[in-house]
Amino acid sequence: MLDVQQLCAWYGKAQILFDVSLRVGTGQCVALMGRNGAGKSTTMKSIMGLLPRRSGRVDFDGRDISHLAPHRISRLGLGWVPEDRRIFTDLSVRENLEVGRQAPRADAPPWTPEKLFALFPNLATMLERPGGRTSGGEQQMLTIARTLMGNPRLILLDEPSEGVAPLIVEQLAQMIVELKQQGLAILLSEQNIHFARLVSDSAVVLEKGQVQFSGTMQQLMADEALQRACLGV
Repeated sequence: MLDVQQLCAWYGKAQILFDVSLRVGTGQCVALMGRNGAGKSTTMKSIMGLLPRRSGRVDFDGRDISHLAPHRISRLGLGWVPEDRRIFTDLSVRENLEVGRQAPRADAPPWTPEKLFALFPNLATMLERPGGRTSGGEQQMLTIARTLMGNPRLILLDEPSEGVAPLIVEQLAQMIVELKQQGLAILLSEQNIHFARLVSDSAVVLEKGQVQFSGTMQQLMADEALQRACLGV
């Protein structure tokens, strides 16, 4: 579904990514791991076309999207859940969901508000509440639900477990497993190795913008030296 080859990216004159390559298949969750500043968010922004200076190739469902604008990438069925959530604080929960609505896709699981409420029961009880009056965990759920309203085939999840209560983290893990079962592909940016282990099939570990490991989660969990060196475990 997603094939990234030798991706490089810059902020101004500073190069942040160095030949990053990864793949995500249908119904698969790949964990993109590393410490703060390793390049995880930059990788996702580059895939979405949000960085003006980048090189390499990004194929989405067999199509080269390397030079497409972010809105065109989104319309192809690639959704992004940013780390800072970016909900519309003055809009209600219902209105936030409507902002993300796109037409159903023949090759993607269709999402409706009702189906999302089964996945996120908390949201069903606060439809008219302004987004800015919800908790951090509820905002995280709302951001993911808004992205799913676009009926994506693949989503980029940037640090979903960061700063939310343990109960919400557990709900997020269950949600990711359910999304995989429905055939959705997921690239998960994550520092919490225990959370990643619960939901991911494989992992790519970054250090200073370079890939230090690419393999199964089982292989990563067995490599304690790598975990200490790149993940601070």
